[in-house]
Amino acid sequence: MTATTTAPVASPETRPAPRRPSPRLRAWATRAPLLPALIFMIAVTQLPFVATLVISFFDWNALYPDAREFAGLGNYQEVLTDEALRKSVWTTILLTVAVVLASLVLGLLLALLLDRKFRGRGLVRTLLIAPFLVVPVAAALLWKHVLYNPEYGLLNGLLHYVGGPQPDWISDTPLLAVEAALVWQWTPFMMLILLAGLQSRDQQQMEAARVDGASNWQIFRYLTLPHLRRYLELGALLGSIYIVQNFDAVFTITSGGLGTANLPYTVYQTFYQAHENGLASAAGVLVVIGSLVIATLALRVVSSLFREEASRA
Repeated sequence: MTATTTAPVASPETRPAPRRPSPRLRAWATRAPLLPALIFMIAVTQLPFVATLVISFFDWNALYPDAREFAGLGNYQEVLTDEALRKSVWTTILLTVAVVLASLVLGLLLALLLDRKFRGRGLVRTLLIAPFLVVPVAAALLWKHVLYNPEYGLLNGLLHYVGGPQPDWISDTPLLAVEAALVWQWTPFMMLILLAGLQSRDQQQMEAARVDGASNWQIFRYLTLPHLRRYLELGALLGSIYIVQNFDAVFTITSGGLGTANLPYTVYQTFYQAHENGLASAAGVLVVIGSLVIATLALRVVSSLFREEASRA
């Protein structure tokens, strides 16, 4: 009879701990599901931009494809010195500043109204948000034909009812006509941002101010307005990103005429009507750069808002 020996069983104290994956490996494991979306986004957005950037360095007219040649920064120089393009840049600035400021003021007034409790507030909020949900081209067509038309438009109909003049709104005030349509569409967006800011106020601080005898104006001036500063900045930056790139309202209402051609419309006109691919690409790159600058500022404001909320929590 032979004796058998068994290997000693390691105790839990002496058993080696399982090897954990490195932090870098865990980071890649969490990011892996996002890789298909990232690749798709790069293919859809970044590759066309790179192609546009390359074309912007060439003197390339689509009517003479074999005559293209490398122009270096010549297209950018022409964009910055051409009188029509410089005028379109100035029009873009005027359009953006006017629409953003007017939308912010009206959005703030509506947000202050909706911050109060009254019967039917949910219905009023839904109706006020509706303009922002309308397709931009449909909104521009609505203003052009239903409101601005000198023959059957609603505005001239109201003026005719009270015995007023019958102006041709688009011909007499073209830039103002485009601005009004954009303000109508973007005021609800500003209202939502500012309403979120109003509802994030410290209610105990507000009640303490009322107990101390502060008036509504003093509460708004010294408590509400400083609290809304970040939200006002965020609304202004996000609105500017869109208005700088706006094409629908200008193309639909005025077709870029009467001094309303902004930079995106000028890019369209240069590309599709003059067939200057290189010049249009250079102007488009400048629009993208300007939008990126504004978007960077907007992201910083959003980050600061998140940090403030985290510090309060």
